[in-house]
Amino acid sequence: MKQEGQIVLFAFPQTDLAAGKLRPALLLGRLPGPYDDWLLCMISSQLRHFVSGFDEIGSQDDIDFEGSGLKVASMIRVGRLAVVDAVMLRGATGEIAPERLERIKARLADWLRTPS
Repeated sequence: MKQEGQIVLFAFPQTDLAAGKLRPALLLGRLPGPYDDWLLCMISSQLRHFVSGFDEIGSQDDIDFEGSGLKVASMIRVGRLAVVDAVMLRGATGEIAPERLERIKARLADWLRTPS
């Protein structure tokens, strides 16, 4: 059963919609309505793309890292979002701490509320 805060595997498309490779993604929440659609964000080990104050880095020193199922320090790319039918998601590898999930959601919500 899918739940917010889980890390799942998904073939995240490139920004030009070219096919992507299977990679971890964070489930942010199930969308309202009758469908099993989820909002998720990409996770990458390419830390050079980190956006300070927006993205979130998980490292081996973090209390929830072991439970995440991630193998190396990785970045939750808050700006790389997708809405996906649950049937496209592969098994969960782990989950992040509820506090980290709430922090990520707050950053995303703050960004959406901020005029450009």
